[in-house]
Amino acid sequence: MTEQQHHRVVSEIQQFRADIYQLLAGLLRDAPSQDLLDFLGNLEVNSDDDGEMVKAWSSLKLAAQTYSVETVTQEYTDLFIGLGHGEVIPYASWYMTGTLMDTQLVQLRQDLVRLGFAREDAVKEPEDHIAALCEVMSVLLLENPQHVQLSFWQKHLKPWADRLWSDLANAQGAAFYAAVAHLAEQFFIQEKDEFAALTLETPVQEGTL
Repeated sequence: MTEQQHHRVVSEIQQFRADIYQLLAGLLRDAPSQDLLDFLGNLEVNSDDDGEMVKAWSSLKLAAQTYSVETVTQEYTDLFIGLGHGEVIPYASWYMTGTLMDTQLVQLRQDLVRLGFAREDAVKEPEDHIAALCEVMSVLLLENPQHVQLSFWQKHLKPWADRLWSDLANAQGAAFYAAVAHLAEQFFIQEKDEFAALTLETPVQEGTL
């Protein structure tokens, strides 16, 4: 393999990871549109591969084929909005400190400013919503050095995301979103391996970006 080919392969892997972060962000920011359900329902999944990630894609494909957009929209509302709040509270500060709008959010905002991210006026949710964090990771994978990706992951996703996926998968009202949680869980297992390998190659001082 030539050096140019090597860089192209790495770029494709980075793009694939970034695309999954964007997909998760879209599914967790709002209920999916009919177009997105159709896209997921027509995914090409390698039936010869019995790996956990492939099983997760297959489960999400089946869920997208099974549930109507109206059903999934109501499920999203019950899970994430509800009366006051839904069954699942998808904010880093909630999982890391037990309260909303806490010091975790302040630290995140400081890091986002340093990284050049600006809050859009139309966005009402705090920046530590899981969808926003997945969006940031997608951008970092494509535009920022690996040590920046690693540091952001270690500070703002690794400490709590697994618990969110478990809560979402086991939520009483989760059907379509149980499949989303399964995909996210398996993807984050792979991300842990990616960043564990990167940690050995790129030491990062804790708490810095």
